[in-house]
Amino acid sequence: MSPTRHPAIFMDRDGTLSHEVGYVNHPDRFRLYPWAVEAVRAINQAGWLAVVVTNQAGVARGYFPQAVFDEVQRSLVAQIEAGGARFDAVYACLHHPTVGQPPYRRDCECRKPRPGMLRRAEAELGADLARSWVIGDRHGDLQLAWSVGARGAMVRTGYGRGELAYQEPSWSRRPDLVAEHLLEAVERILGGAS
Repeated sequence: MSPTRHPAIFMDRDGTLSHEVGYVNHPDRFRLYPWAVEAVRAINQAGWLAVVVTNQAGVARGYFPQAVFDEVQRSLVAQIEAGGARFDAVYACLHHPTVGQPPYRRDCECRKPRPGMLRRAEAELGADLARSWVIGDRHGDLQLAWSVGARGAMVRTGYGRGELAYQEPSWSRRPDLVAEHLLEAVERILGGAS
């Protein structure tokens, strides 16, 4: 008998769950969007996996130490849990293929839009990638989704509004869904967006 597989909603961090401020080089600069907790709680209540997938090359670039990144991640998880929601996993790529020193300077499979973080969720959490979505504010988030047969939703927060206005005409494929923000995207996905 094969193990049960669950659909997942994979969320980018900066610009999707939290305000885009460039590199979050100090914990005080990290601010969740007001709808983030409600969005994650809706995913939990629907029985889907709630997973963060984020590129954080600021560590590789030397903009801040990994300890700062770790503190920001703890703050993210604590704020979500304080609102009665939870993540099933939080995955991050701290690497950069051409900048920094080992172990951070690395051409890895986990840096979006490569599929390493989603493949990890498939192996560790039983994520059913074909029934899953990636929500983000960058074209790379959509490419990540499509690389594994998932669907991709673009939010207008963070870089999303500008990417949709100025970059989308050059994309070979349109987003599967466009929403104002994370909560709208989650509600539409859980409501059966096709």
